[in-house]
Amino acid sequence: MARQMKDSGVEWMGEIPEEWEVARLKTRFFFGKGLPITKENLVPAGVPVVSYGQVHSKSNNGTALSNELFRFVDESYLATNPQSLVHRGDFIVADTSEDVEGCGNCVYVDSDLVLFAGYHTIILFDKEARDNKYFAYLFQSNEWRNQIRCKASGVKVFSISRKILSDAYCTVPPTAEQTAIFTYLDLKCAEIDKVVEQTRATIEEYKKLKQAIISEAVTKGVRGSRPMKPSGVEWIGDIPEEWMICSIKRGVSKVGSGKTPSGGAEVYLNEGVLFLRSQNIYDTGLQLDNATYISESTDEEMSGTRVFAGDVLLNITGASIGRCCVYPADMPSANVNQHVCIIRTVNSIFTADYMHYFWISFAGKTSIQLYQTGGNREGMSADAIKNTLIPRMDISEQQEIAAYLDTKCVEINRIIEKKEQLIEELGSYKKSLIYEYVTGKKEVTA
Repeated sequence: MARQMKDSGVEWMGEIPEEWEVARLKTRFFFGKGLPITKENLVPAGVPVVSYGQVHSKSNNGTALSNELFRFVDESYLATNPQSLVHRGDFIVADTSEDVEGCGNCVYVDSDLVLFAGYHTIILFDKEARDNKYFAYLFQSNEWRNQIRCKASGVKVFSISRKILSDAYCTVPPTAEQTAIFTYLDLKCAEIDKVVEQTRATIEEYKKLKQAIISEAVTKGVRGSRPMKPSGVEWIGDIPEEWMICSIKRGVSKVGSGKTPSGGAEVYLNEGVLFLRSQNIYDTGLQLDNATYISESTDEEMSGTRVFAGDVLLNITGASIGRCCVYPADMPSANVNQHVCIIRTVNSIFTADYMHYFWISFAGKTSIQLYQTGGNREGMSADAIKNTLIPRMDISEQQEIAAYLDTKCVEINRIIEKKEQLIEELGSYKKSLIYEYVTGKKEVTA
């Protein structure tokens, strides 16, 4: 028999079971503030603390504490700031987020551990010390979070207040049904998470396989077994007898990065000349979802760093250092900022495609790593790129290597894309499952 439903009176909830209630968060929780500390106040060992960075981390599933979330503060805070201690059944909510989607991210305290909420956090203290794991799942649903997100303030960083949280609506099933719901969701979400974890592990294995195939082809060729000789470079190893090792500067006509145009943010446009940044450069090609543009006059001022078809683009700073691609032949000329280096090959010595595969091989990535480690540097200079040692073979063999790797990488990338799509679908299914049960659209049956 279908359960009796009623209109909740709240748009995102829709209809809910007749015996359920609708309440604002302030009817169940008191609101507090995390410790007024910064990263400088953290110590190697002491009292555990969870700050906004850990709330937003991938280690936080929103429904249980994990050791990966803990940082530590001195025990003196127990005497000076007891109001920031949390207890079983409480929530630690990040009050800022770098994107709207992160608004509402929280940690559920399911432990009796002595624990502080840290900087940039809001505490939800349960008024009656209840088990609130049902609400931990409710707070994971996009539908619940949308009422928070629409009120967040900010442009680059989004903030939420205690007032926004206290006025948020929530569904309140009878206690026994809350327990049944979160017990069921614990089981089902664990099953989904296990498949996701296994799929991610498989993706990493395929990425390692692709890296191995690229590295083997770049340093050994694709013509089968043949006489080899030492390259003289430890991270390149043996190479075919007819190959040689040379520095990149012997086969390029240009190595250089761009700059940030003068004039600040106003220089960037929604159309015009494509202006490439490190976030646009990936080993698999350009990603232009967040592309920006400059005017033709600004491009003219930066004519020395124009990008043309066949240029190899290499990220030379930051976390994405080493990402590399070839600028496509079907694109108009573009320009780059100082975080991207243009490597323009002399076609009679190096093909752009072989150069690209070298940089994303083990040999290329090791060259970058050794340069950084050797001088405690944060970036790769033009001179370092020019002096990087690379295997050289005749152009026809470079073309063979690139064609072989194009085929192999397409095959592996397709497999990876399918598995990434599966992860995305499982994530959507998990969110849908949570929403259906926390709003009573589906009922946990014995």
